[in-house]
Amino acid sequence: MQSKMVLTIVAVVLISGAFIVMSNNDEPASADTAGNVQIVDGQQVIALTAKGGFSPAKSTAAAGMSSVLRVSTNGTFDCSSSINIPSIGYMGNLPSSGATDIAILPQPVGTVLNGTCSMGMYNFTITFI
Repeated sequence: MQSKMVLTIVAVVLISGAFIVMSNNDEPASADTAGNVQIVDGQQVIALTAKGGFSPAKSTAAAGMSSVLRVSTNGTFDCSSSINIPSIGYMGNLPSSGATDIAILPQPVGTVLNGTCSMGMYNFTITFI
């Protein structure tokens, strides 16, 4: 009887640990946004990679500028190959490899664009300052 209780406790601890590890996927190691926003020909380009989630998960961009969200894929076959950004009315599928540009009109200071994969498992934010 006692061994069954120990096994049950061990199973609960292992399952809980797995959920904790999986829930931290919105903050990948590459969440640092330095270098993913550039001005190219007078337009702000926000670079994002989609594969097993979005990287970086958090970006900061300049408000009041016409912008492009450039999403790159490389052998992406998971749900992050489909993006939904409700506040700008964008929903689309990405190619398994390549780059897709999504136009973003100038945003006011303080705007936060939230994007998700098709299943809502992976997310990213772009904050305009």
